[in-house]
Amino acid sequence: MIVKANPEFGIELALVVPYAYHLHTQGKLDTVITSKGMKPFYYFCDDVREEFEERTIDNGAAGLNELPNNWIHGINPEVEPAVLNYDEWTPPPYKEHYGLDTGKKSVFISNKFNLEHGEEPYGFFDIQCLYDMFSYLTSCGYEVIYKRATNRESEFAIDQNEMNSIYQGFDDIKANIEGIGIISDRDLPKYMNNVTLFDDLVQDNYNETQLRVMANCDYFISVCGGNSILSSYFGGTMISYVHKGKELRPNYFGENSYFRKLSGANVVPVYDVIGKVNTMTYHHKINETGKQDYTGLMETIKNEIK
Repeated sequence: MIVKANPEFGIELALVVPYAYHLHTQGKLDTVITSKGMKPFYYFCDDVREEFEERTIDNGAAGLNELPNNWIHGINPEVEPAVLNYDEWTPPPYKEHYGLDTGKKSVFISNKFNLEHGEEPYGFFDIQCLYDMFSYLTSCGYEVIYKRATNRESEFAIDQNEMNSIYQGFDDIKANIEGIGIISDRDLPKYMNNVTLFDDLVQDNYNETQLRVMANCDYFISVCGGNSILSSYFGGTMISYVHKGKELRPNYFGENSYFRKLSGANVVPVYDVIGKVNTMTYHHKINETGKQDYTGLMETIKNEIK
């Protein structure tokens, strides 16, 4: 069989990859046709063709209607959000395949800075938040790997939201640091011990490096979205910062959610429901300040990672 799709990154990880791997376990997978940069995610297939230079947010155009699951939020999202049809759904064991015993205590932090379906971004970690996370985690003896793609990488395909972010100038998360000047989030690791920018680890293949690095981490902190889905593939604990969207629905991260079934990870959502960008808040406490409040995130990190 041929599996062909080019949806958003997180959707591909949640819906396409587990279907392809299931076919592989049944001896039925012949070819995967996917987006640029995705071959390492299909390590189990001998014929992977990276034919798509761009992803699409149009699920029908992305080929999802040819799959057992065509909607990431579940087959009955109002009643059982994020619960998929698991009959032909088997996540590949990335940690087993890519992992090594390095003996290091590591935390992988994934960030993003993108327009959110045309709206100003709020789903990101700012520099003060990153500094607080880095400082706490390194004080506990962890090495921290920090990743935030610029959307200008040549190694992989991006979607329309990410393209529009570039066009509208959402390039860097910046702050004026006393004694240093204006720096970006990607500069911050240079000023801190035991914190590494992920890009500095990449020597050949971006996504293969990402899989190998993440497979050797036990803790993950991510903004909700594609990065949090990827982070849920490696067991351990994954803390997801949720500020809007269907992920606010009650029990979205329940035991039957695809998030938990990807690897059995301990998925811990942290809600900072920003009223300015939410029409549906599902009875969560509303943040009316108009900006992020990372207090709950930091409290959760300190409770989960010691």
